[in-house]
Amino acid sequence: MRLEKCWFCSSTVYPGHGIQFVRNDAKIFRFCRSKCHKNFKMKRNPRKVKWTKAYRRLHGKDMTQDATFEFERKRNRPERYDRNLTENTLKAIKTIDKVRFRREETHHKKRMSGKLAKETKEARKELDQQINLIKAPGAMVKDTSSAKVTVKVQHESDENRMEE
Repeated sequence: MRLEKCWFCSSTVYPGHGIQFVRNDAKIFRFCRSKCHKNFKMKRNPRKVKWTKAYRRLHGKDMTQDATFEFERKRNRPERYDRNLTENTLKAIKTIDKVRFRREETHHKKRMSGKLAKETKEARKELDQQINLIKAPGAMVKDTSSAKVTVKVQHESDENRMEE
């Protein structure tokens, strides 16, 4: 079973699925769905369309360079069947998948590291700008003045107790 890659979004095209377009110069373009085919016909650049793999890689959303991608590469040279080699290859595929998963997780954590601080800063700024929606402006003025007065009164009463 041969799995092809979509020319536009780089997702896998399974046998019997998608659309194949052959240009006059015999160049073959495979598309996973009509959405990709229509965008290709509209001459859109996949690097500028946000949902494509090319955009995500170009803008640092996905990992671009990693040694584990080398194993996924297509090889056209036929190999003689060897049972031990096949066994070792299948074991290696499992470990490579684990390594890739861990590396993708760390890449994602690095990307999202500053997000929490940024969100809290934006929330604080929005709260400061629109505090009048939460509390009435008159209520805020009363609260601050009464708090100052209470502190002063308590302070004075403490001094009077010490003198007596």
